[in-house]
Amino acid sequence: MALTLIDGNEAIAWGALAAGCRFFAGYPITPATTIYNAMLRLLPPSGGVCLQGEDEIASIGFCLGASMAGFKVMTATSGPGISLYSEQISFAIGSEIPIVIVDVQRLGPSTGSATKGADGDIQFLRWGNSGGLPVIVLAPVDARDCFELTMAAFNLAEAYRCPVFLASNKELSMTRETLDWAALVRPRVLDRRPPATTGPDRPYLPFEPEGDSLVPPFLPIGAGRPVRQTSSTHGADGFITTDPKRIAANQERLRRKLESAVAEFSYYSELPAVAADTLVISYGVSARAARAAVLQEQRAGRAVALLVLKTLWPVPEQLIRERARGCRRVLVVEMNLGQYVREIQRLLPDREITLIGRMDGELIRPAQIREGIAHD
Repeated sequence: MALTLIDGNEAIAWGALAAGCRFFAGYPITPATTIYNAMLRLLPPSGGVCLQGEDEIASIGFCLGASMAGFKVMTATSGPGISLYSEQISFAIGSEIPIVIVDVQRLGPSTGSATKGADGDIQFLRWGNSGGLPVIVLAPVDARDCFELTMAAFNLAEAYRCPVFLASNKELSMTRETLDWAALVRPRVLDRRPPATTGPDRPYLPFEPEGDSLVPPFLPIGAGRPVRQTSSTHGADGFITTDPKRIAANQERLRRKLESAVAEFSYYSELPAVAADTLVISYGVSARAARAAVLQEQRAGRAVALLVLKTLWPVPEQLIRERARGCRRVLVVEMNLGQYVREIQRLLPDREITLIGRMDGELIRPAQIREGIAHD
């Protein structure tokens, strides 16, 4: 059956399965729990493991252990759980452990409104680790994106040996819509790269890239050869070090391996306009209202363009600057009080930047965006 009615959380689970995920651990939290429910149905028949940890900290710890053993892993939570994940996220960044983390955002702060959506974790996902090093964050717009970007997230986690976040939203993840399975784009599934040469006379260096790559090859723990892992600063051999030069070189490599490659995974969609004076930038579920508003403006003969970002971090700077070229005004639409707009202000300091934000549990509507466009 090509057409089916599905919500974002279910689409994420199916995307994970298609990407080769065979281990999931999580702790129930609205509005992410149905990802766990779906994985519980899908993984065991496929030879995978799905389990509930005693809390969020244990759940992500299970995932990191399974990833170090060679499994493709995923966990899912909401804002309060991301807070508890923070130290393990730092571990995954520093020790280059692939993992996909789904954040089904809800209205905060704290417990907030568990059944209301928001995009209040956008800066937290980028800066919520103790080292401040970059991470990859993808933002789906609809159920199709939930499937396709989940597959992309696994490929990126494997290719760059890093955590990859999927920044979803309650309104997207728990709303059913029609999905055409035949129209889905399924990328070639990638696996983490093993060392080019191995043998008893060549010790495995778990953090030593090969050739021109900035990403070390991977051997699982338990593969029959010594594999060292540590959450402390370390050298290429995995031993703890306090040597400033070795630490600085490794920190710079961790930064560059993602920031230098962002053009390769700058996912987006757009509604271009000839000689556009105004550019609307949005992401996530709010991008749907932005698209409706911009289409209405274009049909009315106004020179308004739309850029929907699906890669949020690292910031796709080249893409944003290119699409903003020639535009006098930029409107940033996001379900918070102003988070990603700061990046747009940084990149385009000579433009008129306006935030259209909302964080009260209600969706941003096309009429609100059109009012912002008209207010010149």
